[in-house]
Amino acid sequence: MATGVESAAESLSKLNINVDFANSAPNLKKNLRLFSPDQIELAEMLLEMGQSHLFEHWPEPGVDDEEKKAFFAQVARLNSSYPGGLVSYIRNARELLADSKAGKNPYDGFKPSVPTGEALTFGDDNFIKFEETGIKEAQNAAFVLVAGGLGERLGYNGIKVALPAETTTGTCFLQHYIEYILALQEASYRLTKGEHQKEIPFVIMTSDDTHSRTTNLLESNSYFGMKPTQVKLLKQEKVACLDDNDARLAVDPHNKYRIQTKPHGHGDVHSLLYSSGILNDWRDAGVRWVLFFQDTNGLLFKAIPGALGVSATKQYHVNSLAVQRKAKEAIGGITKLTHADGRSMVINVEYNQLDPLLRASGFPDGDVNCETGYSPFPGNINQLILELSSYVEELGKTGGAIKEFVNPKYKDASKTSFKSSTRLECMMQDYPKTLPPSARVGFTVMDTWIAYAPVKNNPEEAAKVPKGNPYHSATSGEFAIYRANSLILRKAGVKVGDPVQQVFNGQDIEVWPRITWKPKWGLTFAEIKSKVSGTSAISQKSTMVIQGRNIFLEDLSLDGALVINSVDDAEVKVGGSVQNKGWVLEDVDYKDASIPEELRIRGFRINKIEQLEKSHNEPGKFTLKP
Repeated sequence: MATGVESAAESLSKLNINVDFANSAPNLKKNLRLFSPDQIELAEMLLEMGQSHLFEHWPEPGVDDEEKKAFFAQVARLNSSYPGGLVSYIRNARELLADSKAGKNPYDGFKPSVPTGEALTFGDDNFIKFEETGIKEAQNAAFVLVAGGLGERLGYNGIKVALPAETTTGTCFLQHYIEYILALQEASYRLTKGEHQKEIPFVIMTSDDTHSRTTNLLESNSYFGMKPTQVKLLKQEKVACLDDNDARLAVDPHNKYRIQTKPHGHGDVHSLLYSSGILNDWRDAGVRWVLFFQDTNGLLFKAIPGALGVSATKQYHVNSLAVQRKAKEAIGGITKLTHADGRSMVINVEYNQLDPLLRASGFPDGDVNCETGYSPFPGNINQLILELSSYVEELGKTGGAIKEFVNPKYKDASKTSFKSSTRLECMMQDYPKTLPPSARVGFTVMDTWIAYAPVKNNPEEAAKVPKGNPYHSATSGEFAIYRANSLILRKAGVKVGDPVQQVFNGQDIEVWPRITWKPKWGLTFAEIKSKVSGTSAISQKSTMVIQGRNIFLEDLSLDGALVINSVDDAEVKVGGSVQNKGWVLEDVDYKDASIPEELRIRGFRINKIEQLEKSHNEPGKFTLKP
């Protein structure tokens, strides 16, 4: 009677497939007849790459056969979703793990210096000029949102883009971003007097965790006013985990027929864009700029027109949006690195690497503040503007692969074994690492208050942040929006009440008037300034919600809550004295499960006691003057 191995060999020999490659994995060899030629090719590749351990616990044919086939379906996905396939992944892993074990410094031989860039001061003539240029260029832009993460770290069980950016109106981050893109689209058309309004493409990179929920959020809200054809979702796959320095792929602890996987990082966005063919479609359609941004920064689009104007004026191939950073602050610094062999690049260097790198390169004091009171190395906020034609050319060389890193947690100083499996990771902002020295790579620095207020820490983490450092919580992110809008109106000539300090969820917060507006009301400082005249004043306890394009503030005195809604063809002048009991902030306990998560993580809710609300749903000219 023939053994399982012999019968498998006989049946496969009829297909001209030599099974000798599987001699090192007898349990696999017995099962080979279950698989297609493509799957057998994958099996051969795994054995050649030293992965025979994956099959050690496989039983005889006839037991769990469907699970065995599912194993190779997973291997096929892992192989196709990584540039160069699993062979490249394993080779890259072995090289990076060897460097990690040896303690190799990735910056050896490089000397840091301050790169060239443009520092903008909000509201001055230079800022206004760049904003106008940026609005003109917006119709030639495409936007890419990396949104693969859930809100678990925030204490929120939904997807992060579904979280309200602020609770005065309840506008979620995804709606906030789409409304800004649509406003840019329209403003660019109006400013350039184009023949027709170009639709700005919008790509969202999702993950297994967020894909279906992002789709549902868009569909259930009619894409927040954007045409569905403008929006494209690209789903990021995970990568294989690694068990040891030999890059042996980790078996899933819950299923011996699966390889354990983890996220690869937001750097995958480049390979996804490349492999999808979208970039060539954009280039053919006349797109010039691709703007990348992350999922929970409610201030970002206030900085986009100016930064895009810098890209267009300076003709940057890569423009990193940055903020001023204090020396040694826990945010990466944008740095020019020049190697002894002549290579150079402008990239983000993590804060804990920048100071020792400077000290080792002839800067004895390391990362210190200069005469401006800030570090000369601006703070990276992971928002990039890439010039499309050079981007496509570069990805044609790399296939979208981004320089990776590995961060194993070793059991002991011998660095021979890991506490738990690791994996290769890559970051979106490391794209410039492969660029030639001729690439024009720069940055645009803006004040933090106008550009950066990410929401990433839960209340307990935020409450532990040292005094004076940013909380980066849902609480601080919301109040940053009110602060920015208050300061913008101040700059435009409105007398805005000074903030008061209040504590929410253990965080000491500056509470400004709760002022919000739709993006189409004011995309640029010049536009906002043109809609404010006379002597207007808004008290600290006030709330103002502007939901319309042609709403003008003239000699308004507000002490309470005011909500103005209007259609685009209605022109509304708002003045006089508005006084009422307003909308009041009330403390909530973030441990109180009876309160919705999106409010608990802020530590407050808004009690809408009294307001003046006016809606103008017909075209015409209107005046509101109580």
